[in-house]
Amino acid sequence: MAEVERVWPDPLDGDELTVQTRFLDFLRATAVRKVAGLSREQAAATPLPSSPRTSALGVLKHLTAVERWWLVIEAGGADEPSLWPGSPDPSWDLTPEDDVAGVVVAYRAERERAAAALAGLTPEDRTRRSGEFTVRWVLAHVVQETARHVGHLDALRELADGSVGE
Repeated sequence: MAEVERVWPDPLDGDELTVQTRFLDFLRATAVRKVAGLSREQAAATPLPSSPRTSALGVLKHLTAVERWWLVIEAGGADEPSLWPGSPDPSWDLTPEDDVAGVVVAYRAERERAAAALAGLTPEDRTRRSGEFTVRWVLAHVVQETARHVGHLDALRELADGSVGE
């Protein structure tokens, strides 16, 4: 997997939607960097006793499901299937076919779907599926959820191979 470029948003450039999207892009790139170079075994490990379903691959699969639901389906109104039907949330679960490359490809593909879904929307617009949220709220929610899970990926990566940092 090639090195993932992360670009810190320019503090003086862009409107609200652009700034939020650029922060989300930075977090997305950070999430992908956290799994780059891990073996399938390392990325699938669940080393947190209090969170036995939490693996680096599971976090990325969950973030893919978050983007599908909130950005593609709720904000954009797309007629796509949810990636977390049922409870408990199955988006954390791995299949034998899940590997680092495949999960990253799916995450990046969802990013493209999300960009298409948000095209033409403004922060004040109501979401196209339910109208219960503004695009501003949905994007802020996805940014905070992604940031929280990048923190989990920090810990999981350190436990996997000792890597720390950015």
